[in-house]
Amino acid sequence: MIEVIAMTPEDAKRIEACGADRIELVSALTEGGLTPSYAMIDKVVKSVRIPVNVMIRPHSKSFIYTREEIEIMKEDIRIAKELGANGVVIGALNEKKEIHEGFIEELLNLCDGLDVTFHRAIDELEDPINGIRILSRYTHIKTVLTSGGKGSIVENIPKIREMIKNSGHISVMVGGGLNFENIGRVVKETGVKVFHFGTAVRDNRSPFGEINEHSLKDIIKIVREEGDNL
Repeated sequence: MIEVIAMTPEDAKRIEACGADRIELVSALTEGGLTPSYAMIDKVVKSVRIPVNVMIRPHSKSFIYTREEIEIMKEDIRIAKELGANGVVIGALNEKKEIHEGFIEELLNLCDGLDVTFHRAIDELEDPINGIRILSRYTHIKTVLTSGGKGSIVENIPKIREMIKNSGHISVMVGGGLNFENIGRVVKETGVKVFHFGTAVRDNRSPFGEINEHSLKDIIKIVREEGDNL
């Protein structure tokens, strides 16, 4: 399964045309992705047939949120659901950089019928392996996006393998640093089946670049071929 970040309806249409399986819709890719506007969610969902999962993240300062910010996130989830989003992408940590289970439970209470991904907040944890064990207690969470913690995704391959072993029902989706140079090795050495791409498939590998259809088709082909060889 291949998920690609979109910021606009045009992004979404190109991603679908190239053969990707799902869209993660964000604003402010330069900030790591924030909640898109309601009008943008509505337009993108109506522009494509593949699933659209919406980032729910009110700011890029950290993954630590106030009570007011959690209430905003809850309202964003309600609206995304009403607008026909397939799912939402969430995450919350406490001051100790641990998963804030209380806040996560509050958000999940709004997520019936939605496909839920816990985003790369997990990579901020001292122990992402234990983090995914904690998340596996929550049946609503279907996917965790990770690069295996801090550092490069290739260096973290052993940790990603351990995360998979401890993930329970959760699908581990690798992303954050995936590119043409390392994707073959990551597929072979982790056995992961779910992939997430952002700037790797944009012009000049820049968050300001357009989706490069040639690059996206090529990387999808590589992933499919490598996956078939597992």
